[in-house]
Amino acid sequence: MKEDLLQIMDILGTLAFACSGAFSAMSKKMDPVGVIILAFATAIGGGTLRDVLIGNFPVTWLQNSTTIIVILIASGISMLGEKYLRKMPKLLFIFDAIGLGLFTTYGIELGLATGFNMGICIALGTITACFGGVIRDVLLNNVPLIFHKEIYAMVCVLGGLLYFFLKFFDFNLDISRISCILFIIIMRVIVVYYQLSIPKFYERHIK
Repeated sequence: MKEDLLQIMDILGTLAFACSGAFSAMSKKMDPVGVIILAFATAIGGGTLRDVLIGNFPVTWLQNSTTIIVILIASGISMLGEKYLRKMPKLLFIFDAIGLGLFTTYGIELGLATGFNMGICIALGTITACFGGVIRDVLLNNVPLIFHKEIYAMVCVLGGLLYFFLKFFDFNLDISRISCILFIIIMRVIVVYYQLSIPKFYERHIK
């Protein structure tokens, strides 16, 4: 049952980030090949880096054809529904937030299954969630969101801490997962809505 839930989280996270990458590519007026490449890079970039770091070879998406199928379907739906999606400009942000929550939790649980401690697991969850977006933004010649003033990676870290807090007090595993995912999604919405950011202590020294 645990493996089934992990697989569902992986599929949903892949779908969310593939759509995010596809929307970003279409906003730059890329052709279908560019849209598919961006969808792939966004969906598998963080997971690939995570697998390389923990020595999980072949990397996850090469072991599971479902990932490739999900990305292609997400790319196709995004391109075919482009004229409708343009009317919903916040959809990219929503998919990105959902992907953050799902992939952070998925990365944490893979770290636990590999035997790593809490800090490493949270780092792996953050890498899984954030670095596909970094690759996407670099390919689009944008400053990656993770380096903006907005709180982005820190939301994943806080979500990971919540996960381990609930785990420490022996909450049901599914409650810990869902709480982590929802916390990250809600926090991203709050951060963007209220334009929250980490203070820059160096600004006053730079002219």
